[in-house]
Amino acid sequence: MQQIKTRTLTPQLLSKMDAYWRAANYLSVGQIYLFDNPLLKRPLTLADIKPMLLGHWGTTPGQNFIYVHLNRVIKKYDLDMIYVSGPGHGGPAVVANTYLESTYSEIYPNISQDAEGLQKLFLQFSFPGGIPSHASPECPGSIHEGGELGYSLSHAFGAVFDNPDLVVACVVGDGEAETGPLATAWHSNKFLNPATDGAVLPILHLNGYKIANPTILARIEPEELDQLLRGNGWIPYYVEGHEPELMHEAMAAILDQAIADIKQIQHEARDNGNTKRPRWPMIVLRSPKGWTGPKWVDGVQIEDTFRSHQVPLSDPRSHPEHLKLLEDWLRSYRPEELFDESGQLKPELAELAPKGDRRMGANPQANGGMLLRDLIVPDFRDYAVNVPAPGSVQAADAHELGVFLRDVTKLNQEQRNFRIFGPDETLSNRLNAVFEVTDRQWDAETQANDEFLAADGRVMEMLSEHQCEGWLEGYLLTGRHGLFNCYEAFIHIIDSMFNQHAKWLKVTAELPWRRPIASLNYLLASHVWQQMHNGFTHQDPGFIDHVVNKKASVVRVYLPPDANCLLSVWDHCLRSRHYVNVVIAGKYQAPQWLTMEEAVKHCTAGIGIWDWASTDGEPDVVMACCGDVPTLETLAAVSILWEHLPDLKIRVVNVVDLMRLQPEREHPHGLSDEDFDALFTQDKPVIFAFHAYPWLIHRLTYRRTNHGNIHVRGYKEEGTITTPFDMTVLNDLDRFHLVMDVIDRLPQLAFKGAELKQMMEAKLIHHRQYINQNGQDLPEIRNWKWSPDSTLPAKPLRGKMPVLT
Repeated sequence: MQQIKTRTLTPQLLSKMDAYWRAANYLSVGQIYLFDNPLLKRPLTLADIKPMLLGHWGTTPGQNFIYVHLNRVIKKYDLDMIYVSGPGHGGPAVVANTYLESTYSEIYPNISQDAEGLQKLFLQFSFPGGIPSHASPECPGSIHEGGELGYSLSHAFGAVFDNPDLVVACVVGDGEAETGPLATAWHSNKFLNPATDGAVLPILHLNGYKIANPTILARIEPEELDQLLRGNGWIPYYVEGHEPELMHEAMAAILDQAIADIKQIQHEARDNGNTKRPRWPMIVLRSPKGWTGPKWVDGVQIEDTFRSHQVPLSDPRSHPEHLKLLEDWLRSYRPEELFDESGQLKPELAELAPKGDRRMGANPQANGGMLLRDLIVPDFRDYAVNVPAPGSVQAADAHELGVFLRDVTKLNQEQRNFRIFGPDETLSNRLNAVFEVTDRQWDAETQANDEFLAADGRVMEMLSEHQCEGWLEGYLLTGRHGLFNCYEAFIHIIDSMFNQHAKWLKVTAELPWRRPIASLNYLLASHVWQQMHNGFTHQDPGFIDHVVNKKASVVRVYLPPDANCLLSVWDHCLRSRHYVNVVIAGKYQAPQWLTMEEAVKHCTAGIGIWDWASTDGEPDVVMACCGDVPTLETLAAVSILWEHLPDLKIRVVNVVDLMRLQPEREHPHGLSDEDFDALFTQDKPVIFAFHAYPWLIHRLTYRRTNHGNIHVRGYKEEGTITTPFDMTVLNDLDRFHLVMDVIDRLPQLAFKGAELKQMMEAKLIHHRQYINQNGQDLPEIRNWKWSPDSTLPAKPLRGKMPVLT
């Protein structure tokens, strides 16, 4: 294992850095424990202790140690650096250090640089009305909350893509290192271009323990750990020990070496044109868990064990002797040497912090909205599919979007602020056209028969949804734009990551100093109704259900019925800010319904009556649809009904923006009750064909007047390898079932309705026999087209619906 033993720090600098570290440790302990008496001007009493003690001490002193050393190299090399705290609840460390560098007080003037400010700093931590115990959005300099483990390294890499001057110091906890996403994220170095991207400096913090167990990487043989890290393409440097003076000197020397390595790699790529994949440096810091804290309590070892993970002295009120231990612990940092009489950090220590934007808490990269530049977006209308009449032409919706995204990519090549992320599915999802102007970024070996691989590319593909999501989040959080394309069924892999990002957006929207960032945009193609060739494992539309649980101020869900609507929706999504936009689209040839002008009006409204498929006046039944395949089956059902029941009055309502179904008091896009009733009536049957699980429509509409008459068809967890139409039949979403649903809910149809229902049942039997014998759908299904001449005269779209914001 590579060790460096040279003298890097002068005795004076080492002494100051150690004092700064002690100050950060003191502030961290104070945040966990102190209600009052922040500078220990008098002996500690129980009244000075918070009534409820929350927080995590174990990782904190190691992170404080790292932070003070990063401050030194930032100043020495004038680095543009941000800090990502991976080890969970390391909040005391990042809050303490941003306070010491004055960033915290600049953003929150009430947390002032004096004794009163210290008391408020301590009181707010893990306290009602205060701040969380992790590196939350409220903490300046944070782009990674760390409450859920596993994503720090992928966030760090996302931050440095297209950021050639940025270095992200990413602290990886050894507990976090056991997660699947983090274990995979080590391979992100195969996607980093040293000529055009910045650098990530991972610091693997081995303090040995999780909540109650040892960690794997701290307990394997050192040689095995070294082989693992080198096998993942890194050059590891080691800092190991517990004696502060020796550790400071070792950390300083190795950090200098790591920065020198990064600069040399970038020089070789940028100045000498060396395209060989480099081996980037990383640091392994092995230090005691709970370092500098209580060593033994009640005869039990605390420091360097799992018992220091949270609050080492957990109940001074029940154990008065712990109060003395706590005071001794706090005084061991010698606060009188660190802060002056007013409570301000002494000037000779304050000067160790970088200045201005070079402070990690003040770096604009960690408040990406400050750096955000609008995308150059072509006029999506120029990519319109020509639709002479509804259903008269076919197109592959995702393919048409790909042509638009190709030109978005091309127009933003120079400003390098747009990337497409996905797990090896960009071609499969029919976004082929983007490869006319860019490649996949790839820094590993290439072979002659490879396609679309280059050291510099706008498409990022790795067969890990976690990495694609994490990279994109890091890219957005540092002020850029992008989208994630994925199979609908497998986007579930990042359910929890979506949760965390949505929560981040919700909280940061309430912080005036946090600037809005570009929206997190999902394109879910290869959706449930188009996975008949892959079968049941690939058939799941449930991500929508998960998404709508989040705050209405954050989430948006769009199901455009055709290519022109898809283009209109994506233009909106790429221009939007601080949302999560989920867009579901088909990739196979399908009927096109609306002209571009009609599509713009329809998507702007988000919901509307399709007059050309509806009769005038009050309907007998409302046929609602949401999603491309449900729209097709609904219109096919309407054509059957009008052929056999020409006097039936039908209204077709199409939904693009799913959240329009909610009341306006529940979601900003929600319809008023009056507008909803105008569409769906107050008392007529509503047959609703929905892309996903039926109960979501009931959930969104349960407060509506006519909810009792809404009957929803959707995916009901039936699927296999079969034909496209049979997927709808298996789930009762097909045109024949929809016709029967209408008949069942309109008793006035009497004999004619019963006769038609019997015909539909026969059609379903014939369908089953035909596909089992021929392996494809009936010709009347494959060749069906909307024929307005045989139903109703073609009419323009109904007038304006309320415009969405």
